[in-house]
Amino acid sequence: MENIYTPRQRHVLLIASILGLAGLMVFGLAQYLTAFLAAGILFVVFRPIWVALVHKRRWNRRLVTIGILVLTVVVLVIPFYALSSLLVNRLVAFVRNPDQILQVLHKLEEATGIKITEQQNVRQLLQQGTSVVSRWLTTLASSALNVLVVVGLMLFTMYYLFMQETYFLIGLRRYLPFRSETMHELGDSLKNNVNANVLGQALVALVQGILTGLTLWVFKVPDPLFWGVVAFFMAFLPVLGTPLVWGPAALYQFSQGHKGAAIGILLVGFIVIINVDNLLRILLAKRMGNIHPLVTLVGLVLGVEIFGIIGLVVGPLLVSYFLVLMEVFRRENRAAQKKKHQTPPSEGGAPASIV
Repeated sequence: MENIYTPRQRHVLLIASILGLAGLMVFGLAQYLTAFLAAGILFVVFRPIWVALVHKRRWNRRLVTIGILVLTVVVLVIPFYALSSLLVNRLVAFVRNPDQILQVLHKLEEATGIKITEQQNVRQLLQQGTSVVSRWLTTLASSALNVLVVVGLMLFTMYYLFMQETYFLIGLRRYLPFRSETMHELGDSLKNNVNANVLGQALVALVQGILTGLTLWVFKVPDPLFWGVVAFFMAFLPVLGTPLVWGPAALYQFSQGHKGAAIGILLVGFIVIINVDNLLRILLAKRMGNIHPLVTLVGLVLGVEIFGIIGLVVGPLLVSYFLVLMEVFRRENRAAQKKKHQTPPSEGGAPASIV
């Protein structure tokens, strides 16, 4: 039986079917997209170690992969879970004890002479806060399974990316609609962004966490080591970051009557810690990945808005890919225009000169 479609129509319908099925799969896996993105980023981060151990030293492929997965869990998953649990426990204890909050507010009112709010209103707000935190904890408990699924899916994807590395890279070259030189440019852009926004950001966060912990220790804030670790994780958040740690610490010292310590914390925070974030982040992005600071800034805003915390890497990568593809389009369009304006060869077969 003869097919009703022309070859061109079949070709167009095939592409439409592929795009439709791909869109349907992306829509269905949207809530787990972070797991796949994180797996791809960690694959790029750990691949130099993988190449050194598996390809150069001929270590067992499976053992190296399992070692990388264990390192990921120990360095990333467990610390994040432990810190989140500690923060939630402290927040619950703080909110459920309104007398401490009222005492701090009274001291702030005495020190500033400004009436913040009535005591009854404060108690009502704290009671509402307690109910909100209780609902939040219920939500966290119910979403624990989802978190486990995301982490498990990330580790599962990483395992097969490493174990089937050759097939994965061949598949990318085969199915992505780019020339070989464009693939190299995109690969270089990926490595540059990962170096600048994963390794570089981790270094920036470490410096800020150490500076915050030392500042709180110098000005005698309780638990400076714990809050320094919190500042390390908070430093990954753009704009907010470490001020969420040293800002409340300054208020606490001010409420305790230590005005000099409070002013000192604020001065160090605004002059040193924030500027370390701004300057060191841009400097490392330029030196470690040769990325323009504007690309980093726009990418961070774009990525966090769309992808959340993982957008710290994905956002600048999207902007870099856009610029690379624009350059490829400009180059190929220029080559096509040049070829179009060439004079056809003469009858003798020799090419005519271009005027």
